[in-house]
Amino acid sequence: MEPACPAEGAPPEGTSAFLLSQLGALSARMFAERVAALDLTPPQAGLLRLVAGRPGQSQQALAAQLGTPPSRMVALIDGLEERGLLARRRNADDRRLSSLHVTAFGMELLTELGGLAVSHDDEVCAGLDDSERAQLHALLVRLAVLREQRPGVHPGFRGPPG
Repeated sequence: MEPACPAEGAPPEGTSAFLLSQLGALSARMFAERVAALDLTPPQAGLLRLVAGRPGQSQQALAAQLGTPPSRMVALIDGLEERGLLARRRNADDRRLSSLHVTAFGMELLTELGGLAVSHDDEVCAGLDDSERAQLHALLVRLAVLREQRPGVHPGFRGPPG
């Protein structure tokens, strides 16, 4: 006998973990669609944001911070550099390394990306008032800290290229 489908408009069933996974997958898909309009993938968008937040890091340092294979990092950086969004510069302290910097064009795109991220958050959290959104955010931060998640680092960096 098949399980009954919930009536249309009925709340979704499942554990909190299932609902987080379901909503996370939906949110990731929606975000990917949004950044595609800027001709970016989510990993490219995240990498741009990280480099802008800490300019001058080496590829190796970024790969270690993100937990991604160095070969994947090279491919991501090459793609962003070819588009004129990132630049490699000689590291003043260690000439064997390149330091990464967001270009002026990359900063313009990051401004667009920031607006897109705010719109995305608003859409994902639609139906919650400001107090509920703040409470949800605080609870999610607490869970992420308890699970030792790296702040600002999406686990998708460890997956196949995107």
